[in-house]
Amino acid sequence: MDIIQQGYVRTDLTADGVAHIIFYHPNHNSLPSRLLAELVAAFDAAGRNRDAKVVVLRSAEHKTFCSGASFDELVAIQDFDTSLQFFSGFGHVVNAMRKCPKIVIGRIHGKAVGGGVGLASATDFCMASQWASVRLSELAVGFGPFVIGPAVERKVGTATFAQMALNPSEWLTAEWAKSKNLFQEVFDTVEQLDAYLAHFTQNLCSYSPEALAELKKAFWQGTEHWDNLLNERAAISGRLALSEFTKKAIAEFKTK
Repeated sequence: MDIIQQGYVRTDLTADGVAHIIFYHPNHNSLPSRLLAELVAAFDAAGRNRDAKVVVLRSAEHKTFCSGASFDELVAIQDFDTSLQFFSGFGHVVNAMRKCPKIVIGRIHGKAVGGGVGLASATDFCMASQWASVRLSELAVGFGPFVIGPAVERKVGTATFAQMALNPSEWLTAEWAKSKNLFQEVFDTVEQLDAYLAHFTQNLCSYSPEALAELKKAFWQGTEHWDNLLNERAAISGRLALSEFTKKAIAEFKTK
């Protein structure tokens, strides 16, 4: 099977109302367009499901949480329309997460790169293990974290976003990410992470659904223009990704 067609997104709903949206891809949990579209559908479905009180975003079967966009898919793109559609994928997921009327909790068990940082930033509350180092790698391959930028900047602030964007080869620790408010909690082990996740979501499920929904609206007030903004940002990345610089950089990256 073509590697772009591999992987899955599934939703596991617990008896107490926690919808675990789980994604996996064999290439370091990268996300091709198909899986991004499935994530959008999963968040939309969880938002409509009356039995789902809280949503958890997590990945599985690999030590990396998410390595971002699929370079296997990107390297084959030759035209702007396809490139725009490709880069719009993460924007659609970010928008689906912010529009989801349920509180979205991030479980970041391992490294997050590029779009993976964007996913963590688009959660309402994010917890991680000490292995969850972060990096915005986009500039190194000829474009930048334009699409996920608003979500990252909203969490960490403009100066920290600039620090991350301009240092694409630098890994930053989970504790650093916590100090910048990307993560709210960091644990020594994944087992401790999961124990706290269970405790935290159990508490959330005991609270008023209406109050949680109103809090969700309040958290994201001022982002109503993001549908247009993230599409505009995707156009920037889509144009830059067609450059010779990017094509050469990605080809070199894939040979490593």
